[in-house]
Amino acid sequence: MSARRGEGDRTAVGAAGRDAAHERGSVTAELAVVLPAVVLLLVALLVLVASALTQLRCADAARAGARAAAIGDDESGVRATAARVAGPDADVTVARSGDWVTVSVSDAVVSRGMRTGPLVARASAVAWVEP
Repeated sequence: MSARRGEGDRTAVGAAGRDAAHERGSVTAELAVVLPAVVLLLVALLVLVASALTQLRCADAARAGARAAAIGDDESGVRATAARVAGPDADVTVARSGDWVTVSVSDAVVSRGMRTGPLVARASAVAWVEP
């Protein structure tokens, strides 16, 4: 038995230590690559949620405006009803055709005070005007 006790273990530990020294900082580099992608994904998710909420608000406003028009409100009352639901920046149009009224609402998608570019939510509702 010519090998001393634990000599083989030291060689293995030494080799592993050298490999670990070469890999030092690799987690930081990987995080630096992945972190912008994660942030971009979160921003995209926030824009998606803001778009969905704006679309729902526009649809609710169009329905509320169409109901108001159906029961006999004038155009300014219909616009006020729709704007109260959709928000003050929404565009509301009212079109009458015979016994039918169409209320259309559009609004820019805004996420936490930041405009998301050309994203616009639109919705319209049609109702029969009661006599």
